Parts: sequence; C-alpha cells; structure tokens
Amino acid sequence: MNDMALTFPPELLKRQAVIYVRQSTQSQVMTNLESQRRQYDLVEMARGYGFAGIDVIDDDLGVSASGCHARPGFERLVAMLCSGSIGAVFCLEVSRLARNGRDWHHMLELCGLVDARVVDHDGVYDPRHPNDRLLLGMKGSISEFELGVLRTRMVEAARAKARRGELRYTPPTGYLWDRDAGVMFDPDLRIQEVVRQIFCRFRELGSARQVLLAMSAEGVHFPRPSDGIRLTSFEWQPIRYRNVISVLKNMFYAGVYAYGKTGRQAEIRDGRAHVTYKNRKSPEDWDVVIRDHHPGYIDWEEYERNQAQLARNAFGRAGGVKSGRGGGALLAGLLCCSRCGRRLHVVYTGRSPRSVYRCDTPNLLLGQKRCITFGGFRADKLITEAVLEAVAPFAINAAIEARAMLSQAVEDKRLVLEMELQQVRYDASLAERRYAACDPDNRLIAAELENRWEEALGRVRSFEQRLNAEIAAVPDVDVTRLEGLAQDLEAAWAAPATSMRDKQRLLRTLIEDIVADIDDDTGEIVLVVHWKGGRHTELRVKKPKSGEHNARTSEEALGVIREMAGRWPDESIAACLNRMGMQTGQGKTWNAKRVSSIRRVNDIHGYLSADKDGPWRTMTEAAKELGVTNHVIRKLIKDGILPANQVVDGAPYQIRTADLHSDKVKNALARKGRPCRADLDDQLSMFPSTYEGGA
Repeated sequence: MNDMALTFPPELLKRQAVIYVRQSTQSQVMTNLESQRRQYDLVEMARGYGFAGIDVIDDDLGVSASGCHARPGFERLVAMLCSGSIGAVFCLEVSRLARNGRDWHHMLELCGLVDARVVDHDGVYDPRHPNDRLLLGMKGSISEFELGVLRTRMVEAARAKARRGELRYTPPTGYLWDRDAGVMFDPDLRIQEVVRQIFCRFRELGSARQVLLAMSAEGVHFPRPSDGIRLTSFEWQPIRYRNVISVLKNMFYAGVYAYGKTGRQAEIRDGRAHVTYKNRKSPEDWDVVIRDHHPGYIDWEEYERNQAQLARNAFGRAGGVKSGRGGGALLAGLLCCSRCGRRLHVVYTGRSPRSVYRCDTPNLLLGQKRCITFGGFRADKLITEAVLEAVAPFAINAAIEARAMLSQAVEDKRLVLEMELQQVRYDASLAERRYAACDPDNRLIAAELENRWEEALGRVRSFEQRLNAEIAAVPDVDVTRLEGLAQDLEAAWAAPATSMRDKQRLLRTLIEDIVADIDDDTGEIVLVVHWKGGRHTELRVKKPKSGEHNARTSEEALGVIREMAGRWPDESIAACLNRMGMQTGQGKTWNAKRVSSIRRVNDIHGYLSADKDGPWRTMTEAAKELGVTNHVIRKLIKDGILPANQVVDGAPYQIRTADLHSDKVKNALARKGRPCRADLDDQLSMFPSTYEGGA
C-alpha cells in the first residue's frame, strides 16, 4: 500500500469512489475542454489512493449548481451516499458539487453519517471532524458568494453599458451594427423596402392579417437569416404572419433602444427553487429605454398608433374593436351596449341571412336576459347617411389624394419587383461566374454548376414576366370619373367595386365607437356616435317590430297605389309601376297579384269595375261613352279641350264625367273633315288653276 492509501482506512477503500464531473453551461462544455480533461483525470487520483471500484458521474455537464435547476447526477450521488456504498467523493473543487447552501450542507451531512470523505485538489476532508467540517462549510459559502458576485458584476456591467446604448444585441431584420457608426440601416435596399412596405400597408389596411394577405397575393418575399446571428446572408422566403407581426410590434424600428424587457422569476417546486427566464415585463419596468437612439423606419408616434390599433384588433380582449374584415354587418365590432358596456355581437338569421346586433355576453356568461337586440339594416343605413354627410365637404380633396395613393401603391409594387429582379440577376451572374471558373473536364462539378446556372436563369425569366405583366396591368385612372364619384358619394358607396371591408375601414377611420341603446318609450334605436375628433352625435331610427323585415315596398310606390286604387284596376296599376321603374320590396317587377297583396296588407280599397255612376272615367270608358276611339280622346286631352288628370307621369288619365259632355268637347267632335276657313274675294291664289283661262 502506498503513502496515499494511508489517508483512507482499509474499510473505506473497499467501497466505491465517485468522480463528480460538472460544467455550468453548454458553452463551457463545448469550449472549455481542458477543464473536462482535468476532472476526468481524477480517476487516476482515486486509483492512487487505493480505490478499486470507481464510478464517474457526468450527468450534470452543462447544468448550473445554483440550486435553480434539476441535477440528475447530483441526485444520483445523494442516493448512493444514502445507501452507504461510497467511500469518497472526488471533485476538482468543491464548487463543482454545489453553489448553494442547501445542497452543499445536505451532502456534507450525509457524508458525515456514512463516514465518507470529500477530496479535491487541496486535500482530503472528513466531514465528521469539526475542523474539516468548518473548512468545508467556509469553502461552500465562499463558492456560493463567488457565484453571486460574478453574476452581479456581469449584470451590472451589461446594464451600465446598456444605459449608454452601447450594449450590442442581435438587431432585427433591416438593421446592422457597425463598428464605428453604431446601428444603421441594412445596406441591402431590398430588405429596407420590404420592411417599409409592411408599415405602409398597415397604415392603409389597419390589420396585420390583411397586410399578410395583400403582400402574399403580390408574391412578396421576406428575408430569413441563413447564418445565425451574423446577418450577412439571407434566404428569401414567402412572407409569413410572424414576419409581419414581429416587425409591427418591435419598437427597434421606431428608433428606440430597449434593454431589460424580460426578467427572471423564481418559484418553489417540490421544495426546490425553480427559476425561469425570458419572462416579459411591462414597458414601465424595462431597465433601459432610449428614444432616437438610431434611425427608424417609423417615428415613435406612429409606433404607438400601431400598437393601439393592434390592441383594438384583438376583439376577444377587453376594449378590443374588431378590424374591418368584411361580412354582412357594417357596424361589426364598433357597437357597444350602453347598459352593460360590452361589445355587441353579430348574428345572421333568416333564409337570406340578415345581420342582427345583440348583447350576448350576459346571456352566455351569466345566463341573464340579453340587454338589447335590434336588426342591422336600419342602423347600418343610418350610420352610412351620417358618414356620407360628414365626408361630403372633403370629397374632392379625398378623390385627388386617392389618385395619388393609387399611383404610389403601383410604384411601390413595381419597385419591389424590380429589386427582386435585380437580386435574381445577380444570383444568375454569380452562378455563371462559378460555372466559368470550374474545370470543364471535371464533369461531376461542372454539371451541377450548370444546372444551378439554368435554374437561376429560369428565375430571372420568371421575374421578368411578372414585372412585364404588372406594368401592363397598371389601371388607367379616369380623373373625370373619379371627380364624378366624389360629387355623388352615394353612388360610390353603393358601387359593386366597393367591398364591405372598404366600407368598414372608412368607418373606422372616422368613428371611434358607437354606443347603442333602445328607447322603449318611443320604440327607437338610439346610436351615439363618438367621432375621432372628439365630437358626439346622437342618431335615432325606428326599431323594426317583431316579424317586420326590410323587404318593404317603398313609400313612393305605396303612394302611387293609394292614388290609383279605386279608380284603376290592379293590372293598370302594375303596368304603371313597371313603366316608372319601381320594384317590389324584394326587387321584383309588378303584376296584378302583387298589387292586390300590397293593397290588402296596407288596407287600400280596390277598383270597383261595376260602379259606372262614379264621377271619373278611364280613357277607354270615355271613348266608349262618346262613341270614339282612344286616339280621339288622347288628341282632345293633348289639345287642352278635354281636362284630364294623372297621378304621376306615365299613369293612366282620369277624366271627369261632367267634362265629357261639355260644349267644347261636343263642338270638337261635331267638326268633321278639313278645318273651315273664310273665303276672301281679294285674295290671290298661290297656285292658280290651270283650267282658268284655259286653251
């Protein structure tokens, strides 16, 4: 037995020796290889002490010993100590075993109970002896204190550098850290343009998803770093929603440098402290916020507007307002209940779905009665009239600005395509140079480079075709028609090309929200419009009754029916309404059956064909009574001899019976042949007879 073996009693040498190997981070595992080698060399030290059975525990490589992470290797070591099968624990230094008092003192207590030794590069310690126990306790406290000092020193140094805006971290796409100039725009103009396009589209559409759909429809690509955090090479892939939302929510694009946006949280799980990182903090709790730190794609005010818009788009959250997404309800997401303050929901009922606004939340969550419910047709029409009235004075200027925006959108789209074409041309040129630099005799490499060159040329042709098609498809803006629509806003609003999403976006541009209520006394829908400028307008409209629908006959058509009914048959009334271009409430043409149905519903008395003693006659009846044709009666009316009335232009004539037997009518009917003219003796004939003074 050598001198080192004299340190351990023979009964301990019969037990196992455990070599505990640990490094704190994965980076240390990959780079600090010398430290690993020194720890594994402890196997030879254990053999030198005389241990035959040696077990190496290296399950905790890359795991911190601060007590906030589970260490399966340390738990295995504790289990072996409890079994009494360990004679000595070898480690490079005691900080490898634990850097927190709980684990350290627990292990020392177990070593003292089973008479195990602790060995490091300084010597052998017996935890049962007071001096060794004191020394080990001091070493454990020092290692724990050392960890806290190192962490505090690094964190404070990083925070101090961040307060000056000099702490570098990976910037988002579109920026680079320069050694001398600091943060600057990415020199790749294509990357700059696609980032600006996201902000420009959101400014127009007001929804991150609509930005994604619009840019995806145009085939816009977004760069993805292909070299990790170096950001020197990119792969262009079809744009995704995460690309859009990450750009819109990152304040770095507004020229703001922020540090300390996330923090650590500790909680006790199974009697052990568990720490989680990357927990987002509210902006008020961030450590460092420096505005105007670097050039931004947008300013701070626009960034705040974007965040407010994104928050309103989250309809499921408190205070959220649904963005304009189309559908059949114009006011979806804008209405809130004046009784409970919650947003109104939209439901669609009927065979031909029609929108209904109602406060469903009390019913769904609490089982209570709905606060208010009303149909959407009249409310939508009322708000539409108010909006058109509000924008009418600015229609001409809006038309001019719309023309400029359309031209700018076309130019931006063309610019993106030109940059993409320039990029693929460069890729094709690079592929050509690589093929030219290849040894032509090495066909294995030359064939592959040739295929890559052909693929690059194919992409060039594809982008050229897209660019040419885009230039050919540029719409010609008819300025005269645009100004005409500005004069007639109702026609522009009702045009088929104006989608519901466009109408909803216009409403959200002008209106903050609308508070809805129902006046039970008057049976009216009350809408209080909160305009963007701070003004409030109260609007009222009659609430539809139960069973009442919007397919109603217009008041103008009902007026014609009331005037003509009782004097004309239903067939004549239907023909008159069709000539005037009026339709039924369902958009159909008129016939006698439909006129009769409308009369019964509105309690309008019909035509009595057997009543010939009435004071009025139709044209046909008047002609039959006087024994003439309808043409004669029409000529008498046109010449002003026979008075007649029309309910509206195009309606049949109504003639009084007394006027048929007037002297003027009798004299006109008695006059036959050519008109009588007086003979004058001194008048010369223009065409003298050829028989006068004949041959």
